[in-house]
Amino acid sequence: MANLSSKELSAIEDQLGMEQILIKKYKMYAQQSTDPQLKTCCEQIASKHQNHFNALINQLN
Repeated sequence: MANLSSKELSAIEDQLGMEQILIKKYKMYAQQSTDPQLKTCCEQIASKHQNHFNALINQLN
């Protein structure tokens, strides 16, 4: 991978932080939900954001 500029690294760091927030929020929503369909939907969204987070981390390795 090519060397990233400090601006690019900062943008990736910001995006990683946002993904972490979204993962935590949707896991919390799933945990608090009493509707099985809503619970499943929130779990799927949390998983999608976990995949985004993992993909960004893999770009740094």
